[in-house]
Amino acid sequence: MDCYTANWNPLGDSAFYRKYELYSMDWDLKEELRDCLVAAAPYGGPIALLRNPWRKEKAASVRPVLDIYSASGMPLASLLWKSGPVVSLGWSAEEELLCVQEDGAVLVYGLHGDFRRHFSMGNEVLQNRVLDARIFHTEFGSGVAILTGAHRFTLSANVGDLKLRRMPEVPGLQSAPSCWTALCQDRVAHILLAVGPDLYLLDHAACSAVTPPGLAPGVSSFLQMAVSFTYRHLALFTDTGYIWMGTASLKEKLCEFNCNIRAPPKQMVWCSRPRSKERAVVVAWERRLMVVGDASESIQYKQLTIQVLLDRLVLRRLYPLAIQICEYLRLPEVQGVSRILAHWACYKVQQKDVSDEDVARAINQKLGDTPGVSYSDIAARAYGCGRTELAIKLLEYEPRSGEQVPLLLKMKRSKLALSKAIESGDTDLVFTVLLHLKNELNRGDFFMTLRNQPMALSLYRQFCKHQELETLKDLYNQDDNHQELGSFHIRASYAAEERIEGRVAALQTAADAFYKAKNEFAAKATEDQMRLLRLQRRLEDELGGQFLDLSLHDTVTTLILGGHNKRAEQLARDFRVPDKRLWWLKLTALADLEDWEELEKFSKSKKSPIGYLPFVEICMKQHNKYEAKKYASRVGPEQKVKALLLVGDVAQAADVAIEHRNEAELSLVLSHCTGATDGATADKIQRARAQAQKK
Repeated sequence: MDCYTANWNPLGDSAFYRKYELYSMDWDLKEELRDCLVAAAPYGGPIALLRNPWRKEKAASVRPVLDIYSASGMPLASLLWKSGPVVSLGWSAEEELLCVQEDGAVLVYGLHGDFRRHFSMGNEVLQNRVLDARIFHTEFGSGVAILTGAHRFTLSANVGDLKLRRMPEVPGLQSAPSCWTALCQDRVAHILLAVGPDLYLLDHAACSAVTPPGLAPGVSSFLQMAVSFTYRHLALFTDTGYIWMGTASLKEKLCEFNCNIRAPPKQMVWCSRPRSKERAVVVAWERRLMVVGDASESIQYKQLTIQVLLDRLVLRRLYPLAIQICEYLRLPEVQGVSRILAHWACYKVQQKDVSDEDVARAINQKLGDTPGVSYSDIAARAYGCGRTELAIKLLEYEPRSGEQVPLLLKMKRSKLALSKAIESGDTDLVFTVLLHLKNELNRGDFFMTLRNQPMALSLYRQFCKHQELETLKDLYNQDDNHQELGSFHIRASYAAEERIEGRVAALQTAADAFYKAKNEFAAKATEDQMRLLRLQRRLEDELGGQFLDLSLHDTVTTLILGGHNKRAEQLARDFRVPDKRLWWLKLTALADLEDWEELEKFSKSKKSPIGYLPFVEICMKQHNKYEAKKYASRVGPEQKVKALLLVGDVAQAADVAIEHRNEAELSLVLSHCTGATDGATADKIQRARAQAQKK
């Protein structure tokens, strides 16, 4: 029986533990781990090792090497470190390696040693340098906390959305704290640090002194602290050799253990098993390992989700296994197989030993029209790898033009982008490309490109009409489009020119353009407008008043209203205004002036080319029945009935209609008969109708 329990060791009064090797590491380390910066990702993730020559008395003559291994020691990547001294390494929740340098720069690498990006922790960190750093995880993402040479703390709770916070100053802190860590409580990142026998908790607004409940007396310094992965529990190692374990809020003590060792440990971490009530802190010295346990209330631990598991398989390029898992779990394509195939394609484009044609064909054969896969995203990855032609080939498989065009513009394939935008029929997309081309090409090349794309040219002209008139003129000039050029100068004469001389000059240019376009009508009309402008200026100088910008008809009317009848008639003759139009203009103007005497003289000056019914209508419009009756008697037979009805003479209108024996006129008069006053007239019309029917 002893053989089964010989390798078990007691842990407290009611628990035992044993240590045995699960598997051997496959790595062949050339350096002692003590000489390296080490960072192991959670959940059995990768391990990063960086030899740390900057802490030696004399710097190494060769640059250090950054090695990345799997959890079992399989080599994943190795690269020569060419940047500055590194203070700390850590893995983000997305399995990106964060390398915090002494100057405050943080370099980010992928699982396979590919450089992703970098960011700075701010100017203050740059000036005071980094003494120490921690990479920590919160529900928002992965964060970085920095202790500077000025003994101040700066942190960002999420490096994916970098927002730097400078923590409050700790009173009396003249040297580095003996130990410190980052906590996350109530969705806020904090710093917990030890200064001698005192503990301080920093948040974004204040520095508060805190005391662990039930701590054994006699503590003059805290040498090490460790927070659990969930940030719910805290362990403190004191200079008296005690290990205090409790909640991270420092409101509850779980246990306290005297290890009888006062030397500060090299490392202290929490460990536990999912769904287990047993928690423990592992403390390591140079040649000793101690496990301090606590059995109390259960803790819930968040496990890896399926999506995170798939992401980690993809990062390790285990695509077939990831796809099998998706198919077994019957995950929706967009969340499962499609996403994994897209990752595979992005990796495929990095294989530079395969031709662009073969890579594009292989990706299309594998992906086809798989829902949720964006060929434009894969093409963007190809372009990022310096494979522009491959990116263009991949974009041919992208069905959405709106996704093709932005990347083509980024790749400086603007003419191809224009063709794709036009094919899409999306005018907004075409405008986007046109404005890009306008800034990219010189003026001549830009115009030549437009000439080969009629739709784009038409859209750009519309844009120029509202935004860039001079460019529109240049377009017409290049195309020898004299008709549109003439119209342009017509608009410009009114919109841009205020001086009469400038407007006339613009109109003359327009007339010349119309002659070149063989549009004599437009040219003559433009010349007439020039004559009218000059005449209007002369009228203003001689008569005063406002004449400029009036139409020809309004100019004639204004002259008549001003009593300048002879000038009005002369103007009409000069511009060949037809007699009928002139009579209408004069009739309307004199009626508006209520100059009935002059109107009567005008009506008798010669036979009216418009007849006399308009005189009746205009007078009635001015509510002057007396004057209207004068002209009703002069109206011709075909309009006599209508004129008599306008002046209210229903009886006489009936007599004329009966005389004409016109059924339409009889019906018109009958419709005007109202009440008892017109009863006799209505009877008269009815009798006339009856007699006409007998005949």
